[in-house]
Amino acid sequence: MHKLLTSLALAGLMAGVATGAMAAGEKISVLTPYLSAVATGQMIEAFKADAAKYGWTVDVVDTAGDMGAFASRVEDATTKKSNAIVLVSVDAKQVQAQVDAAKVAGIPVFSIDGAKNASVALNVTSDNFAMGQLMTKFLFDTIGGKGNIVRFFYSAHPGVHARELALDAALKANPDIHQVADHYVAVPGQVDDSRAAMDAILLAHPGDGAINAVWAGWDEPGIGAELAIDAAARKGIVIAGIDGNPQAIELIKKCGPYVGTVRQGFSQMADIAAEQLNKVMAGGTPDKDELYAPAELITRETLGVKCN
Repeated sequence: MHKLLTSLALAGLMAGVATGAMAAGEKISVLTPYLSAVATGQMIEAFKADAAKYGWTVDVVDTAGDMGAFASRVEDATTKKSNAIVLVSVDAKQVQAQVDAAKVAGIPVFSIDGAKNASVALNVTSDNFAMGQLMTKFLFDTIGGKGNIVRFFYSAHPGVHARELALDAALKANPDIHQVADHYVAVPGQVDDSRAAMDAILLAHPGDGAINAVWAGWDEPGIGAELAIDAAARKGIVIAGIDGNPQAIELIKKCGPYVGTVRQGFSQMADIAAEQLNKVMAGGTPDKDELYAPAELITRETLGVKCN
């Protein structure tokens, strides 16, 4: 059968081998300030698995919320002449000088779960405003379009901020729903910080009906809020978040305060980023400067769970 190969097909095969050779053996610097976040860890592990398939060496750096150290580590990656830099769960504008320097040095910078930026070749994320709309509508519908809510947010993350903008728009469109408290979540340590904040909010707003719902910009603050609500034995409060955190999904199944989340395609984000980076390593360009992975609303109904 090998004699039936045409010279054109053989040439195409050799070109594919050459492209793979160009992409293999590259050293990729993956950097984040938030490796303690479940979703960030999931994205990085998925990217590492993809990188192994391409034959890349991956160096993962976590600065545990220290943005000064993060900027320095991005600078180090450029100085060490990494073949590519991948930023995870951070807005590149927070280290603009460093990503600008990487671009000048000819090092492609990719972002996963971040934001578009002139010096970033590609950002792979979810449509965060649309997710914010989806989760907020579900939460507002759950409380019957009226009542008092609490917001847990973290505007430093571009995706979470976009979700906050969706909430702001929904509050304007729903005058019978009032935000009675909010909390800017500390990261890392977001679950414990949110639990402590919710403890204080519950004390400040006692009695049935004082709080009807918790809007969590992502699942971990919602998990912390549920711990506080359960400990205080407060009834009539529901929680919704975003990410599809496995612990949040288990809480939804248990028929407690947690009623919904929007599950993001974190592994798909990493897959898209790796596929597009491979194209760049082979001399090509990304399909776009921003690509979206799919997301879906997860509720008791979608999980097939019935609560008494």
